[in-house]
Amino acid sequence: MSRPVIGITCYVEPAKFTVWEMTTALLPYMYVEHVTRAGGQAVILPPAGEPSVLVERLDGLIIAGGGDIDPARYGARPQEQTGYVREFRDEAEFGLMEAALGSGLPFLGICRGLQVLNVARGGTLHQHLPDVVGHTAHSPAPGTFGRVPVRLSPGLAKIYDSEDLTPAHYHHQAIDRLGDGLEVTAESEDGTIEAVELPGHPFALAVQWHPEADEDGPLFHALVKHARRTLGT
Repeated sequence: MSRPVIGITCYVEPAKFTVWEMTTALLPYMYVEHVTRAGGQAVILPPAGEPSVLVERLDGLIIAGGGDIDPARYGARPQEQTGYVREFRDEAEFGLMEAALGSGLPFLGICRGLQVLNVARGGTLHQHLPDVVGHTAHSPAPGTFGRVPVRLSPGLAKIYDSEDLTPAHYHHQAIDRLGDGLEVTAESEDGTIEAVELPGHPFALAVQWHPEADEDGPLFHALVKHARRTLGT
């Protein structure tokens, strides 16, 4: 049985590895491991050239976590806490999103990926969530995941086989105004929107948490399952 090809977007940042220190296209390997375990073939998509034209060669797409989206894309000015904005990555990923949604390509957004989907659909973001909810549990310290309980909709609960979840979080931004046509499918107790779906699309799901950080990977299995349908296997 052929493995569905799952494209995953990535960072471009200064990095150190072995004896080198240079600008690098990189991605936490947890993403690749989850896709592989789910039966997919991971392909990393750097934000260069025109990655949106690759959609026709993919069976599924993951827009991974990363820095903040340029607030100008949702009609706002950057606040002091907004950071790690990479306009070249915005350009690439918004193009990928438009192509994926237009072609019906199965799609999973993770953290930043949820925000790209929301802004692409005309929504806006809270630029610094602690100012809204009054705590930092969603991103407790640099390089440290928080554990925030979320309540899942019946459809998402079916994927996780549970109505409640305490996944890994690392985000200081979140959805403010919901994008056109999106349906909220998970929320935390403080009211933060934690997952959305696009009804009518074969599979378009995005979560604010980091499922790649947990050993169990039902969202990756769900994506690969729908990608197999696209592939016809």
